[in-house]
Amino acid sequence: MNRILSWSAVILWCVLIFSMSAQPAAVSNGLSKGMTEVIIEHAEKVVPNEEFNLGSLNHIVRKNAHFFLYLILGIFVTYALRQSGREGKSAYGLALLISTLYAISDEFHQLYVPGRGAQISDVLLDSAGALVGIVAYIIIRQVPVTPRNLSKK
Repeated sequence: MNRILSWSAVILWCVLIFSMSAQPAAVSNGLSKGMTEVIIEHAEKVVPNEEFNLGSLNHIVRKNAHFFLYLILGIFVTYALRQSGREGKSAYGLALLISTLYAISDEFHQLYVPGRGAQISDVLLDSAGALVGIVAYIIIRQVPVTPRNLSKK
């Protein structure tokens, strides 16, 4: 059952990534600008005298979205592979390969979306996000969970 649920999470996450990539450039940019404006609004409360450049910050938000989406994908794929019996370096290498191939296919898909295009830099950013997710998974797995650790909360 864990295997089915873990691969279902991978598939659903890939569908989310695909659906975000399927948005025409104007829609996608509008969504990220809206998020950026919310970030600026909150940042201005912390540093009221600071000037924020919407365009520059929007670019950072968009690139962070790439990184974060693939960080989560890396975690999900690694977990699913481990639930399917893959262990150690084999699981981690395969998780990175699967995530990177999906990033490549996602950029290819964007060639057919109005106003969008494929960028090698996005594949590299997506792959870096997946790698960080895989490393985070490895680190978190190393933390022993005992009743004593849980009672310290």
